[in-house]
Amino acid sequence: MKDKLKEFCKQLAIDCVGIANIGPYVELEQRLKNRISKGLYTGFEEPELKKRVDPKLTMPNVQSIIVCLFPYYPGFIEDSNISKYTYGVDYHIVVKKKLEQIGQYLQNQIEGFEFMSYVDAGPLVDRYLAYQAGLGFYGINSHIINEQYGSYVFIGYILNNYPFECDKPLEKTCMQCLKCAEACPGDAILGNYNINPLRCRSYITQKKEDFSNEDREIMHGSNQVFGCDICQDICPHNQNVPVTKIEAFYKEVVSTLDYEELKLMSNKAFKRKYGDRAFSWRGKKVIMRNFNATHNQV
Repeated sequence: MKDKLKEFCKQLAIDCVGIANIGPYVELEQRLKNRISKGLYTGFEEPELKKRVDPKLTMPNVQSIIVCLFPYYPGFIEDSNISKYTYGVDYHIVVKKKLEQIGQYLQNQIEGFEFMSYVDAGPLVDRYLAYQAGLGFYGINSHIINEQYGSYVFIGYILNNYPFECDKPLEKTCMQCLKCAEACPGDAILGNYNINPLRCRSYITQKKEDFSNEDREIMHGSNQVFGCDICQDICPHNQNVPVTKIEAFYKEVVSTLDYEELKLMSNKAFKRKYGDRAFSWRGKKVIMRNFNATHNQV
């Protein structure tokens, strides 16, 4: 059945599929408790710690977790001012659709098959699941790095009630060159596979609250108004990675936002034009704030 699963996934342009065990993840729980005690969290995470480390609290009859990577590298585009992961159609839409297709296929193959699919907003730690499923190894910047696609990957997972054979984590890490830590404008990368997400420029561009003086210092001198790719772009593991096979991530891309256009655009017009893009989730107001911080616009 696992072979059939992988064969079907290939038809959806998904060639990185693995199976994670169902925990509970004791080691991860200790790591998360340590981060929380040091204030290294953003509030975007699942608030209930136990749900982050025990899949059975989300799906009591879970027997395995299907984990898929969705490469999104769109190729080099000059003068972009938003993160690469937002160039194409919103990955929440694209990945969720593909995960649901996988689940429906398995329902037709396995009697009584039940599943729950998640992308980004799920209760579990998706990077940890990808690691457990043997799909990648950790980078110093805390990203999961895949051998073929680097860290330019989205992660989706499917809790299900079929006992797929679990894969094993890769016994390796990144080359630990620390280029990412040296290049990070917020010094958010701590050098021990942890980050301070509150100093990460990507997080800062997405937070709803007003910028602190520290935030403004981190944003200053950059043209990026949503997200940040610095630690990924400089990573040796991301050099010469192939362009994604998933059309929604490389066709009809939006790689640059224009200050004057957004300034004259209503909130409704912004949602009409950009509502299917991941950078739109916080709305026009947050992006305009970011423009003001990076370019001192008024």
